[in-house]
Formats: sequence, structure tokens, C-alpha cells
Amino acid sequence: MSAHGEAHKPNSVPPDWSRRILRTFFAACILLVVVDFVYHRHVYHSWENIPAFYALFGFLGLAFLIQASKGLRRLVMRPEDYYDDPPLPGVMDGEGDGHVG
Repeated sequence: MSAHGEAHKPNSVPPDWSRRILRTFFAACILLVVVDFVYHRHVYHSWENIPAFYALFGFLGLAFLIQASKGLRRLVMRPEDYYDDPPLPGVMDGEGDGHVG
């Protein structure tokens, strides 16, 4: 039991720590977007002048990657018993010891 009376899984982060981690992460993201408006960068392409370009580029790239992985999963997914060994002759009916050869 944690200090708040909530049980958590043995190998997981306690809920109060996970909230702290997420708040720190979001604060860092917000800080970096704010710094992007203040800090002068030497750009090579015109689209790099768009405010928060790298934040938007990263978010859209991640969203595309997640959607592509969902489609790829449908393409390469196999049945649950795909890697199971096929039944050996004589094993099911009690003949022999199950070895072939």
C-alpha cells in the first residue's frame, strides 16, 4: 500500500511519482516551445521559421509512426498458435514416444 492507500503493481512506478514525472515532462515540453519563440536559430530552410516547427514536426511524425505500425501489424500478424509445433504422429493416440525417425 502506498501513502494514499492505493495499491500498485510491484514493478511499477507509484502513482504519485508517475504524476511528478509526467508534470516534469510536460513542463519541459512547454519550456522548450517557449524557448523556440525567443531563441534565434540559423535556419537552412524557410519552413524552419514556422513557430514551434520542430515540436509540430515531432508530434506529426510520431502520430504517423503509430498509424503506420497499426497498419503493419494487420499485415504481418499471425494466429496465436502460429509457432506451436505440429502434433507428432502417434502422440495423440498413445502410440510410441512421440519422436519421429
